Amino acid sequence: CNQNNKIKVTSVSRWELPLLVETQREISSHGRLDADARILSQVNLRNVKNVFMLQEEMDTSPMVSSLLSTLANYSNLPTGSKEHEEAENNEEGPRPSKKPLGTLMGVYLPCIQNIFGVILFLRMTWMVGIGGVFGSFIIVFMCCSTTMLTAISMSAIATNGVVPAGGSYYMISRSLGPEFGGAVGICFYLGTTFAGAMYILGCIEILLIYIFPQAAIFKLEGLEGAEAEIALLNNMRVYGTIVLSLMALVVFVGVKYVNKLALVFLACVIFSILAVYAGVINTAFEPPTFPVCLLGNRTLMSKGYDVCAKVIEIDNETVTTKLWSSFCDSDSLNATCDEYFTNNNVTEIQGIPGVTSGILAENLFGYYLEKGMFLEKRGLLSNVDPDSPTTNSNRYVLADITSFFTLLVGIYFPSVTGIMAGSNRSGDLRDAQKSIPIGTIAAITTTSTVYMSCVILFGACIEGVVLRDKFGEGVNGNLVIGTLAWPSPWVIVFGSFFSTCGAGLQSLTGAPRLLQAISRDGIIPFLRVFGHGKANGEPTWALLLTASICEIGIIIASLDSVAPILSMFFLMCYMFVNLACALQTLLRTPNWRPRFKFYHWALSFLGMSLCLSLMFICSWYYAIVAMGIATCIYKYIEFCGAEKEWGDGIRGISLSAARFALMRLEEGPPHTKNWRPQILVLMSMDATQNVEQPRLLSLTNQLKAGKGLTIVGTTVQGTFLSNYTDAQRADQSLRKLMETEKVKGFSQVVISSNLRDGTSHLIQVGGLGGLKHNTVMVSWPCNWKQPEYYQQFRNFIEVVRETTLASLALLVPKNISSYPSNGERFTEGHIDVWWIVHDGGMLMLLPFLLRQHKVWRKCKMRIFTVAQMDDNSIQMKKDLIMFLYHLRLDAVVEVVEMLDNDISAYTYEKTLVMEQRSQILKQMHLTKNEMEREYQHFVVKCETFRLLIWKQNLLYCNTSSIRNQVDLRRMHTAVRLNDVITKKSKEAKLVLLNMPGPPKNRVGDENYMEFLEVLTEGLNRVLLVRGGGREVITIYS
Repeated sequence: CNQNNKIKVTSVSRWELPLLVETQREISSHGRLDADARILSQVNLRNVKNVFMLQEEMDTSPMVSSLLSTLANYSNLPTGSKEHEEAENNEEGPRPSKKPLGTLMGVYLPCIQNIFGVILFLRMTWMVGIGGVFGSFIIVFMCCSTTMLTAISMSAIATNGVVPAGGSYYMISRSLGPEFGGAVGICFYLGTTFAGAMYILGCIEILLIYIFPQAAIFKLEGLEGAEAEIALLNNMRVYGTIVLSLMALVVFVGVKYVNKLALVFLACVIFSILAVYAGVINTAFEPPTFPVCLLGNRTLMSKGYDVCAKVIEIDNETVTTKLWSSFCDSDSLNATCDEYFTNNNVTEIQGIPGVTSGILAENLFGYYLEKGMFLEKRGLLSNVDPDSPTTNSNRYVLADITSFFTLLVGIYFPSVTGIMAGSNRSGDLRDAQKSIPIGTIAAITTTSTVYMSCVILFGACIEGVVLRDKFGEGVNGNLVIGTLAWPSPWVIVFGSFFSTCGAGLQSLTGAPRLLQAISRDGIIPFLRVFGHGKANGEPTWALLLTASICEIGIIIASLDSVAPILSMFFLMCYMFVNLACALQTLLRTPNWRPRFKFYHWALSFLGMSLCLSLMFICSWYYAIVAMGIATCIYKYIEFCGAEKEWGDGIRGISLSAARFALMRLEEGPPHTKNWRPQILVLMSMDATQNVEQPRLLSLTNQLKAGKGLTIVGTTVQGTFLSNYTDAQRADQSLRKLMETEKVKGFSQVVISSNLRDGTSHLIQVGGLGGLKHNTVMVSWPCNWKQPEYYQQFRNFIEVVRETTLASLALLVPKNISSYPSNGERFTEGHIDVWWIVHDGGMLMLLPFLLRQHKVWRKCKMRIFTVAQMDDNSIQMKKDLIMFLYHLRLDAVVEVVEMLDNDISAYTYEKTLVMEQRSQILKQMHLTKNEMEREYQHFVVKCETFRLLIWKQNLLYCNTSSIRNQVDLRRMHTAVRLNDVITKKSKEAKLVLLNMPGPPKNRVGDENYMEFLEVLTEGLNRVLLVRGGGREVITIYS
């Protein structure tokens, strides 16, 4: 397009026509189609060579030309993330374009406004007086270094793509995942909300103490100690609630006015700071007059005297002063006075001696006070009797709280927060990649310079007792920093008042929008209601919740108590910003390409360590509570929140850790102590790709006390090209069933030309590296005797052979439909183990794992073993009991003796019927229907034959009539074992048996199935177990 929005078309080939049509569609979709676009239909169809080979791809993928035109504007990302697409689709109409902001107006000044705040005006001088210049400088340097390192990390993240609304929450959640993002987002929201409470309390403190003390509802006159403190806090609560309500109403009605007044509030802050510097310069030439009266070395409250003297001369007559009346019982010179008052002189010192006075040396080190202690001047001695009780303490300026270094850190840190203001406005910036790093780092540099210089200048200009006077009680109730300002203290008073009001409004404006952004992401289900608002998108419900939480801070009513709370939340947020940058740098993800290059993972870790250290330095119990809140939110999102894939760093850590663990597993097989069933569950699907035997997964879940790997696999018959959709449907069915049965694992679907090969492929290639299955679970083919299921039992036997060859354990549950679901409970019963052949301990381990699950927990374990003729059954029982003792397994032991009886007629009959059926089925080459008819006829003949034998009690078939004597002996063993098992375990909830190996010759497959059928006949639930050829349980620790 040219400057007049006319489309200029040059010679275009017929092969480029799809590209131009796509461009026309793109232009139309953005509402920018004009009449000149019709020339697209008049394209010259020449040069038939260029892009026709990519015509099919153009139907689904955007062309480079349209892609570049849309990516040129950050506010329009049709091919970006899903969140951006959803946001655009939800827009009701085009918004008026805003003039993009530069670095100064878009980042630098908003950061300056958010960083400078109430702590600078109300607590900085007190911090210098208590902590000393040296200690305060360390605090400021530590806090400013933390925010600078965080700003470096934030700049790297913010310049690694576009940061939409949400600021730090967006950066952390997209870097560390929804769990960390949601937890830290809520913490950042709570920090911003409590910051609003802190600003409101600061506003009320300025109003009631320095501007209009007469407005106090609970009067302080005549009150002392705790009563005065309670009255002050009650005033803060009442007025704080009123101001909070008014501010919330302003934000609800007209947030645009808050934004318009932002520059006015910023101007108040800047003029106040300039007034302080002007006052410092002025002290070098003409220090202001702010006298402080001391009795001995104790600072007197200015409202307790009119003249800083005990007596004065008026017309050559000695007259007592108001100060005398405060400490004596009458105005008479002979009155009885306070002992300390009598023994010490009254002196008046200059509250602000000036920058050239040398007072810096006196204020260099800290002077920490206990609550209720007197504010005393260093270097000035007083005459005090340590044994005499303290009286008239209300006449002195006292410490209102116990102070210590860590308290100062917690109170000061909120004054360096607000560094995220620039990143929150990234959508409004002309060049966010350039403006965010420069503006943020420049703002932090400026504010840090101001703070550090203020620490030194306050210590160099103001007397120590005045610095420690938090509320200016010794200087006529003036704001201490205001006493230093030029031309008048009221510049600071009103400037700080309006700046705190503006900061409170900004907090009440920003916090609901942050909560709304978290709610609309949908990662915390119970917060979704706060994503709604008015028709114009204003977060009404979020504002209501924010005001309610802010009221908690108002009820606390103490600025010094609220400041450490929000310090915790901001420090946690900054800590995770540093962690996000460090992880992204160390993982070296391909998408990590920030334009800001002056970062390093070591700086990020240093910033993270500083944040964590400051959390516990400020208040270890607040830190534990904040981390507990974040942990609870993290676990809630993990278990109940929406699953989001944002390409976060935690997923990258998981991949790296998984790769490392897989490589370690390759070093060798696991030790017996670490062996646990890694189960491959072979499922069968019906014609509609639904699972046929869901109880297999119920049993799998009940076995997962071992916490091993689970792979649920199935085979789809066909070719990959033709049956891929069926495979996807089968995979969805498996995943849905795994979720229902609460089986944690993986699903795997193989497409193969036949089911036999597909099952073999699953057994061979399931798992990855050293994390492979060591156990296969497959259901017993129930209808194997019916001719139409002939191939099914053949596949089953092949699975047995393959697992044996691969040294894999095999679990075959029979009558799987009768197994309990995960919701059932057995209140009593037994799990019987028939231990005939040692299989590495699988038969011992499986009942133990089952009994860890609530379904089988109440069942008792019984172990039966079989003694032959030459075995000592008594000694066997003793040895088995000792073996179980060493294995730490609780079970009842019983040894069953099987005598070498003669082969019964029933055994001969079962063997003969088995062989005859097998022979007939092999010799008859009939159709399916004919084979079924012959089979039914054969069954009737066999039943008649069996009845004839039993009625006449004759043995028509002898040993010579059976061709295979091995089959006869096997059948004899199966019948005898079944008879013993049925007698002992008929009522057992579950019977575990050794599963015999398959015949080496495939000719006897049918006989093998018949043996297993006879062995388990008459038992409700049977789990056939075949070991993998290695020990899975050990007596050693």
